[in-house]
Amino acid sequence: MTYQQKLQSITKATGWTQEKLAQELDISFPTLNTWINNKSQPRRQARARIDFLFTQILGSDAVDSTSLKNVKENASSLTIKPRDLINNKNSLDRLILHLTYHTNTIEGSTMTISDVEDVLFDHKVLSNRTAIEQTEARNHQAALLWLLDTIVEQGNEFKINEKLILDLHVRLMNGLMSNAGQYRRHSVRILGSHVALSNWQKIPEQIDEFIKNCHKTSKDIVSKLAESHAIFEKIHPFSDGNGRTGRLLMLAQALHHGTYPPLVQRERKRAYYKYLQLAQTKQNYQQLELFIAESMQYCEKVIYNKKV
Repeated sequence: MTYQQKLQSITKATGWTQEKLAQELDISFPTLNTWINNKSQPRRQARARIDFLFTQILGSDAVDSTSLKNVKENASSLTIKPRDLINNKNSLDRLILHLTYHTNTIEGSTMTISDVEDVLFDHKVLSNRTAIEQTEARNHQAALLWLLDTIVEQGNEFKINEKLILDLHVRLMNGLMSNAGQYRRHSVRILGSHVALSNWQKIPEQIDEFIKNCHKTSKDIVSKLAESHAIFEKIHPFSDGNGRTGRLLMLAQALHHGTYPPLVQRERKRAYYKYLQLAQTKQNYQQLELFIAESMQYCEKVIYNKKV
């Protein structure tokens, strides 16, 4: 693949403008324009930046074991207490804003981060966005705050169980689907995916197995999150809202463990789905583990308003 094609693939996957892509690559717009139009070629350092960004957005086929180990160790060392997060309004608001924006955009919302901020914190009703998208944002905020309160109130006794999963789904999908908080009773498939999702009749017993897996003790929180998330999304227990529910369950697991939750960026959707499918079909979790560790690092930066 040429660098021109890589740049085009990045803009297509992210929806970035050329100005935004130039900013991400730390170059001028005219320079980027000459590369895209094949009037000049990027030099060595610029090629390295393009390769890195391309891998971040579209995903890679291999993981360096040393890099994986280092990133996982760093992510696991970034500790946070749920009560401290709740008591810090600025940090909590940043988490709510970014998590809501990214998780809903991954699922197709067209709202910008400014739109989400207007709806959640200024309680505006936007005429240029659908009622469904605005309900999705408000529901996610409510579900997240409820989940955080539950984690803090239950403390060391907090556990993921069926009631919590169903209650979480009710809050996420309230007013959006008639069977919120109920398992699907029909077969489904994900367009473009090769993953065989669970037979709907086996969902209750497979959720039981998922919960048992969540309760297993492990010092490797990143591996734990990768495995449990892949399992939950393959069960795909609901008619809709599985991705949002699964990402909030990862948040619950991570915060209960005392680490930052993964904040999956909408720009990295392609890599996220690629790694998730690889884990589900090949039981190869390395790429997903790296992705989750990087998403935990990203969350820490967002919460503390660092440059991201």
